[in-house]
Amino acid sequence: MSLLRRVRWTVAAILLALLLWAAVWPLRYPTRERTVDFPRDATVLKGSGAPPLPAEIRLTLGVRDVLLLRNRDLSAHVFGQVLVLPGREFRLPFEQAGDFLFAADAAPGHVVMVRVLPQPDPGLPRLGWRLRALLDGVRELPVRAPEE
Repeated sequence: MSLLRRVRWTVAAILLALLLWAAVWPLRYPTRERTVDFPRDATVLKGSGAPPLPAEIRLTLGVRDVLLLRNRDLSAHVFGQVLVLPGREFRLPFEQAGDFLFAADAAPGHVVMVRVLPQPDPGLPRLGWRLRALLDGVRELPVRAPEE
């Protein structure tokens, strides 16, 4: 057996072991919170057409099932029936799966959909959940210009 063939089989076995681990290992996170920030000057951004809040927020029961609303603006903001004062935080827990619509004054004319998913079963559902979480994490990475 050639060295190249051995390396390929080893890489394939390691990749298969990683996929198997991701499919069956329990989901654990250091915090059950998903943070949503009302950015500074969110009231100014209202008229700009760029919503400061996402259109959809995904939570998972038992993993990330608390929505942490953080107001970094100088004025109070409303999210559903919650008033978040300037410089304050509000934790909104979810105990059942489903889709929940919230009106937010930082996104006038729009609603924020909070989609609460059940905890995925071991196997392909959990593997798919982990891959979606990885893609969401990459998508939310801050984009910064190179320093000169």
